[in-house]
Amino acid sequence: MTDRQNGGISNQNKESGQDWNLNRRALIIFLVLVSGLFIGVIRSFLVSILLASTFVTLFYPIFKRFLGLMQTKRSAASLLTCFLLIVCLFLPVFFLALQVTDQALDLYGNVRPWINELVQKGDSGILEGIKELKVYRWFRLDSVDWQKTLQQTAGKTGAVVASVINKTSKGIFEMMTSFFVVFFTMFYLFRDGERVVRRIKYLSPLKDEYEKLIFRRFVEISRATVRGTVVIGLIQGIVGALILLLFGFRSWLLFGVIMAVLSIIPMVGAWLVLIPAGAIRLLTGEIWQGVVIIFLTTVVVSSVDNLLRPRLVGRDAGMHDLLIFFSTLGGISVFGIAGFIVGPVIAVLFLTAVDIWGEEFASHLEGRQI
Repeated sequence: MTDRQNGGISNQNKESGQDWNLNRRALIIFLVLVSGLFIGVIRSFLVSILLASTFVTLFYPIFKRFLGLMQTKRSAASLLTCFLLIVCLFLPVFFLALQVTDQALDLYGNVRPWINELVQKGDSGILEGIKELKVYRWFRLDSVDWQKTLQQTAGKTGAVVASVINKTSKGIFEMMTSFFVVFFTMFYLFRDGERVVRRIKYLSPLKDEYEKLIFRRFVEISRATVRGTVVIGLIQGIVGALILLLFGFRSWLLFGVIMAVLSIIPMVGAWLVLIPAGAIRLLTGEIWQGVVIIFLTTVVVSSVDNLLRPRLVGRDAGMHDLLIFFSTLGGISVFGIAGFIVGPVIAVLFLTAVDIWGEEFASHLEGRQI
């Protein structure tokens, strides 16, 4: 073969390689652009998809059991699993939300006349009796302008309640729509989830051990946030609600739900409701009730968080308490109530990516001091 022929083959190979690289780059650019457009289309459903993935991960053993009973009929097993979750979990939550809304409106209706009386009568009304208490003087509450404070609070509370009432129908519609999207997604993830995971692993350029690590961390944090956090919130909310009911607070269910939500946040909890409730009893002269409420809050309710959270959340999540705190609060602030699941999931995926980075570039990082 002549040099000219060899040179021609070499040029053809070079041009072929250039065409292949150009085609590859064009494909990557096209994929990035289309992916951006696709994410923009489904952006409003991303939280629902992530929630559905989390619930599917948590309740997948139930689906597998139904699948075994139904002789591998995946659609029927998926439908039955979703129906069971709707009946056992989400319908009670929906009816509880209706009851809590009624109690909130009832509380506002009862408190508003009392606040108006305080504002109108001033020191000659209810405040006169309260100011005679020693506790009032101990905490130097006499320096507070209670009339102005209560008037401002009443105005802001009225505006909030009016806004809530105006948006109730819209909020219920949005909640039902979100529930539908979540369960619609769960049905297909139960049925086709294994195939989807295999497809993702096939297309992923990551090593097999990294893919397994990502999926394992996702499962762990899903179990930790849903199983652990929800259990802690339910226990604290129920115990706190029973304490309020025992001592005659009318809106005990409303505040029980508030305590359950507060208990989701690490280092917060039901004490933010129960301690002020005990203080109110002290200020109104019911000393023994206030002391008992504060005692039960400190000894019983707080021990639930101290004993269960490290076992149910921290151990499975594999995250520091401070990171759980910030990811939970940040998730709630960005994604709403669903953020107590979404926030920690995003945080643990970030930590997993950092761990993979450290392992992949370990040879370059050796010798550096931490």
